[in-house]
Amino acid sequence: MEPAEALSTAAQVAVALAGFAGVVVVFRSGSVHEWSKIDKFRLRILLTNSAVPLALCLVGHLLLTANLSPTTIWRWASAFAAVLFFPIVIVYLKAFRSFPCTELQTASGSRSLFSVGLAFGTAVSILQLYNTAVLDAFWPFFLGIISLLLAGVFQFVRLVVI
Repeated sequence: MEPAEALSTAAQVAVALAGFAGVVVVFRSGSVHEWSKIDKFRLRILLTNSAVPLALCLVGHLLLTANLSPTTIWRWASAFAAVLFFPIVIVYLKAFRSFPCTELQTASGSRSLFSVGLAFGTAVSILQLYNTAVLDAFWPFFLGIISLLLAGVFQFVRLVVI
């Protein structure tokens, strides 16, 4: 599969995921302002994990049209991804740490599950830096996009099921 085709497919999935977030908000009982802090946090993760992959796909497409060498394209794309990923990891960690244990248990939250996701997200962020400095390949950049989309799908399922 060519990078442009993979990016187009991922962009479509990201838009669909953002649309599902709207469906969750519309069909869930009560307005968003009445939701628990944890459910609002889950919705924020869902929206972020659909908007950021879409932005990354668009940046990837833009760089593909710039008549640059493939190594330059994926180096710059991964650098842009890293610039986005590290603040996201920090914001997620800070927000999650603010929840008391009792509130997490009530909302079926899991510190261990969040820790695994955070560790994976951090590893993918570091891989973006490694790709910028050494690899210059498409797959690490695309792994960053896919990992955010999978985390967004996971949050969508949790918002619907819980």
